[in-house]
Amino acid sequence: MCQLLGMNCNVPTDIVFSFTGFAMRGGRTDTHHDGWGIAFFEGAGVRHFVDHQAAVDSPVATLIKTYPIKSRNVIAHIRKATQGEVALENCHPFVRELWGRYWVFAHNGDLKEFAPLLDGAFRPVGTTDSERAFCYLLQELRRRFGDARPALAALEAALAELVPAIAAHGTFNMMLSDGTALFAHCSTSLHYLVRQHPFDTAILSDEDVRVDFSQVTTPNDRVAIIVTQPLTTNERWTAFAPGELLCFVDGLPQPRP
Repeated sequence: MCQLLGMNCNVPTDIVFSFTGFAMRGGRTDTHHDGWGIAFFEGAGVRHFVDHQAAVDSPVATLIKTYPIKSRNVIAHIRKATQGEVALENCHPFVRELWGRYWVFAHNGDLKEFAPLLDGAFRPVGTTDSERAFCYLLQELRRRFGDARPALAALEAALAELVPAIAAHGTFNMMLSDGTALFAHCSTSLHYLVRQHPFDTAILSDEDVRVDFSQVTTPNDRVAIIVTQPLTTNERWTAFAPGELLCFVDGLPQPRP
């Protein structure tokens, strides 16, 4: 199945180091070669890049690895297709507007017989179960809260009710963000770590690259990295429990409401 990568920070940060290792799994160190994508929040805007080529062969992926776009919330995805053909419209992450903000979503898994009734405000463009689940989530959030974005605790509580109903149809590892927080749900495999002072050197597992973060950060920086499988060999990653939903804000997982 696909793989996910997310970053949530307290200050704008680039994801070059993590994405360099992650992209290798898109056709070199793993078999996820059916497209890829990444989205960066910047203020009210989103930089969104997708490509149906394998990440290891994509000139757009090369751009991302060499151009340090800084963001407080990033979601990336490499695809191994289960539903929907290999095509640009089926590449994650997907982007929609709700409550005057962009929302970004990516999914790893396979949902069987998931055909919710969609009322038309949010419709899939492609043919994946993932985009269908995203449209359903936004539809149900708008149905619950109307035209105004709720407080974070209410939003997390709503997702805690909606997500298990989708996960009942199969595997639903997913990431969702509106640029203020990053939500991550685990069905089978997700891991996270928090990098903060005192920073140390990190060594990628998929590429011969290491970075001494103490040389490129300040003592106040804090970065949470969330990924399907750990990206480094010398850092302590925390595994999500199956069925666990976490909300990350300013580089930290938040206490449950």
